[in-house]
Amino acid sequence: MKEEQLFLIDGHLDLSMNAMEWNRDLRISIHELNKREANMVDKPDRGKATITFEELRRGNIGLVVATQIARFVEPTSLLPGWYSPEQAWAQTQGQLAWYRAMEADGHMRMICSKEELDRHITEWITEADTTKVPIGYILSLEGADSLVDISYVERAYNYGLRAIGPAHYGPGRYANGTDSSGKLNKAGVVLLKEMDRLNMILDTTHLNDDAFWDALNRYQGSVWASHNNCRTFVDHNRQFSDEMIKALIDRNAVIGVALDAWMMVPNWVRGTSTPIGTGCNMEIMANNIDHICQLAGNTDHVAVGSDLDGAFGKEQCPYDLETIADIQKVFPILRDRGYKQKDLTNIAHGNWLRFMRDAL
Repeated sequence: MKEEQLFLIDGHLDLSMNAMEWNRDLRISIHELNKREANMVDKPDRGKATITFEELRRGNIGLVVATQIARFVEPTSLLPGWYSPEQAWAQTQGQLAWYRAMEADGHMRMICSKEELDRHITEWITEADTTKVPIGYILSLEGADSLVDISYVERAYNYGLRAIGPAHYGPGRYANGTDSSGKLNKAGVVLLKEMDRLNMILDTTHLNDDAFWDALNRYQGSVWASHNNCRTFVDHNRQFSDEMIKALIDRNAVIGVALDAWMMVPNWVRGTSTPIGTGCNMEIMANNIDHICQLAGNTDHVAVGSDLDGAFGKEQCPYDLETIADIQKVFPILRDRGYKQKDLTNIAHGNWLRFMRDAL
């Protein structure tokens, strides 16, 4: 299998959220994981998961950007979250403890430097049998709400955090995200300065338009978009306009294309729409990849940031994707559209790898 597949990097996976909030043991098979959830109804994606360590390896996905995530919310908020930054911080520390436990068990390997990255990639690509090679991960914070104050940025950097997305959904403590408006908060301006000082990666994903342009104008360091699609296909503020994509290209950023159906097909209604009913398939992933390539005039700025099992499962992703290993299906589609082997390699891992080497 490995010889027939491209080495793949996924730029956004909420692995620790799955383990700690969904109570999923990612060390078992996908069949067993979903079987355990067959009679559970607390979340809409129960029994429909797509990710385990086995499926990552089956898809030749040897490196991921893995998140910590915990939103702060006011008690009256309709969004789920924690009622104090300290509680949110504690949640992220539980998630970190899970990553450390998976490292100790031989399943994961934290990557914090260019040297560690190069050693990991060499081992993964040259090893004939990768079943015993840990899956590498770069740690990212999705939404900065859990940083109790600015001193926590360096504290997190010291335990391995290398990227921060200042916002998630709604208004945040540092920046305003999806379905909200307004630029960076005062604390967000200070956050970016501290990230710059530490040479961290700014993830522009989930920033609303106001905050996106504000952050891009202020930040001097490396910028990526870990999981974003194109507004030209789904006209919603969660996606990037062509102007935003071009601005990221000008900053030498990489954009990871996501596989959440509501970001892929217009007018998706959660709990009602279905992948088959809306025609949501891997061709649409290829459409988003192709659109970014056309805007760039090359294949140097787009990659995979699947967001699979990011609080959704098979009920809300392409109907021709059974597990995360099926991301590999997008490459024959692109090849049939005229993409050359070098282009496919760029999209599968080359672009993320070049970016990570420079940023780390």
